[in-house]
Amino acid sequence: MDQTSLTIKEWSVDDKPREKMLAHGKKSLSKAELVAILLNSGVPGKNAVEVAKEILSKTDGNLTRLARMEMSDFKIFPGVGEAKAIRILAALELGWRMTQERDDQKEIYIKNSNDLFRSIYPKIIDQPTEEFWAIYLNVRNKVIETKQISTGGLTQTSVDLRVIFKHALEVNAVSLAVAHNHPSGSLKPSRQDNDLTQQLLHAGEIMHIPLIDHIIVGITSNGKADYYSYLDEDKLK
Repeated sequence: MDQTSLTIKEWSVDDKPREKMLAHGKKSLSKAELVAILLNSGVPGKNAVEVAKEILSKTDGNLTRLARMEMSDFKIFPGVGEAKAIRILAALELGWRMTQERDDQKEIYIKNSNDLFRSIYPKIIDQPTEEFWAIYLNVRNKVIETKQISTGGLTQTSVDLRVIFKHALEVNAVSLAVAHNHPSGSLKPSRQDNDLTQQLLHAGEIMHIPLIDHIIVGITSNGKADYYSYLDEDKLK
């Protein structure tokens, strides 16, 4: 019988990702082998690893971009139905939530734009619509709280400055940073982004809660998560 039509259970021992994990540990498996375990079986003419490689090729092997896929996006892969797609997306969501738990359990300090990026990008990098977040800091630049302010469409979200600074007062923040994502992947600020940054700067001066940075997060054309920083570009004036 052709192995491409077999389930993983029926493969030869050397080709079984599950047995490979048991023998050598989970770190020994490639991304395709891990996805193949979730698929459980292949499709006519292709085994599970081959199907997994095909799926990963659509995102250039980038798991963040894979996590952004919708159920309907899997329809382009023959034989990959709803059940298989659900298993893949559920596994990626668990990984994301594990990252969030780890971040929630440690103290985070924002000393530069990279610190800000690393603290916020897991929350917004794979979102299909634009989200705006505020990061509230104490006198030592330790993160007091990270709060979603708004969520919107593919290119813009509405931001109420009163909501941002009202919460800053409630948590006794002495400074704040803000971040939002561009689902398109472009890191270029829009005119609205620039106008909003200036409004936040001026409001912060009045409230004595200065804005220390505003970053835009996105997945660039090479599949890498990256950011634009107003602070680094010397545009917080």
